[in-house]
Amino acid sequence: MMTLIGAWTPLTPFGLPPALWLLPAPVLIPLISAGLAILAAKYPRIQASIAIVALSLSLIASAGIIVVVDRNPMVLDVGSWAAPVGVSLVADRLSAAMLFMALIVTFAVHIYSVAQGSSSDNDVSGSLPLPIFQPTFLILSAGVSYSFLTGDLFNLYVGFEILLMASFVLITLGGTRGRIRSGTVYVVVSLVGSFIFLLGIAATYGATGTVNMAQLTTRLREIDPGVALILQALLLVGFALKAAVFPLSAWLPDSYPAAPAPVTAVFAGLLTKVGIYAIIRVQVLLFPPSPADKVLGFLGILTMIIGIVGAVAQDDLKRLLSFTLVSHIGFMLWGISLYSTVGIAAAVLYALHHILVQTTLFLVSGLIEHLGGSTSLTKLHSLVRLSPLLGALYLIPALNLVGFPPLTGFIGKYALSYASVINASPLGWALLAAGLVTSLLTLYVVIKVWNMAFWQTQDEAEATISEEDMEQCRSRKCSWRFRVMAGATGTLIAVSLVMTAFGEVVYSYTYRLGYDQMLRETYVTAVIPTKGRGRGKSKDVKETREEQRRSSTELGIVSDSQVDSSGTGFLEDSSTDAGVDKPRRSQKLGG
Repeated sequence: MMTLIGAWTPLTPFGLPPALWLLPAPVLIPLISAGLAILAAKYPRIQASIAIVALSLSLIASAGIIVVVDRNPMVLDVGSWAAPVGVSLVADRLSAAMLFMALIVTFAVHIYSVAQGSSSDNDVSGSLPLPIFQPTFLILSAGVSYSFLTGDLFNLYVGFEILLMASFVLITLGGTRGRIRSGTVYVVVSLVGSFIFLLGIAATYGATGTVNMAQLTTRLREIDPGVALILQALLLVGFALKAAVFPLSAWLPDSYPAAPAPVTAVFAGLLTKVGIYAIIRVQVLLFPPSPADKVLGFLGILTMIIGIVGAVAQDDLKRLLSFTLVSHIGFMLWGISLYSTVGIAAAVLYALHHILVQTTLFLVSGLIEHLGGSTSLTKLHSLVRLSPLLGALYLIPALNLVGFPPLTGFIGKYALSYASVINASPLGWALLAAGLVTSLLTLYVVIKVWNMAFWQTQDEAEATISEEDMEQCRSRKCSWRFRVMAGATGTLIAVSLVMTAFGEVVYSYTYRLGYDQMLRETYVTAVIPTKGRGRGKSKDVKETREEQRRSSTELGIVSDSQVDSSGTGFLEDSSTDAGVDKPRRSQKLGG
């Protein structure tokens, strides 16, 4: 039923490599636990315990996956039917890295939400009705995990719909007028994006006869280039809408701020990054270099500049952070549009960094609302005097978002800049200039929040908080809820600092990841191996293997074994491929 691609591993009594039991765990454990949480709806503590255990096990499984796939991809054939006939779960370096970071964030946000409590316990920060929240949150986690692990376009659509259905519930929790209004906008936009994506899937199947991504790698090169470009455009528009790429981003700043802080945080950290992951898969794995690369680069510039200009104009912290979220999606498009190993590596590195930092900042906004009763910058003041800890929790991820050295934001932006220098095209230089301008404006926004919310005195605030309100703030600061919420937020900051400390290791991993994506052979042969796999039989499998053998020379692909085992991300082999950086020592980050 399940097969591990790569070296021999001992078998369990059931005849299965033990590592493969890790692959479905991040999907199945949350789904099963969601059912158990519904049964325990009258017992909030039991519900919370079920969710914590489920997310912990999923995180452990994802950690195991990321270790295994650094040597070879993992493939699970559902029902013993091998691809392209059957449904396959696939984990390579890209999906494993995104999955691991997503589950770190999901676990921390869940701890934060449990501490925040139910609406009856805490009315200040727009809290959560837990009996509904817990199972829905688990379903959202399962949908995100399935989106990262699926091996075909249709099941990627299924993963999107699972997480979107859960997000529809989460964004309207509490049923207030503002949440219903923003939720309606979010639902309508999401359904439009899903329709475009489904239309692209149908057109792709009609043109190629398959939706398996490994098989599409060869078949899309056999159809008319004009038809292929139309299919690419349909898929990219659907994903760009979900990733909030300008001009398809206007819905996000109106939708996210109305939701409770934990919901906004997990949406900001994960949902747009699922869209970015899908863009990388489609743009790099399925389609060769095309005019769409330049379009993505141009949209990346607009997304960076217009998003950060919108943030400058805001005086509400949640809306300001929503605009910075849109703006920094442009940095990921920057790397993708350069269509090179270094560019993809930098884009993924920045995505991993941004998942952590943007989620942390939204959690900090929830802490600010918890203490000060508002996220309006004109009403807040003196927060650093009230809680120096809160000031530190804001300042570290805020400076990371700007890209202060040696934090992960600096590493990611330096890698993107290096990719532009190597590219040496007008688009590359324009992206570099836009990135510098956006970073400077991000610094302005960060200082603005610090001055208004943390540093200005009560006399300088336009709407002051009464002494009675300040006394309530002090009592909330001393509560166990605030301490646990701050602890969950601090955990994400600690993870980002660990990434900073091991920055060279992280970049080396993303470089190998980018090299795999550009060459494609590791993914294709793992999903559709020439020796066959699974008990399911179909003539399509034989035909696909023949297609794969015929196209291997045309693609110019080399084996994964040629990647330097030292972990530096460089090859001793001098093989090159169209659009793939020739591995040289000079391509190491920093020269």
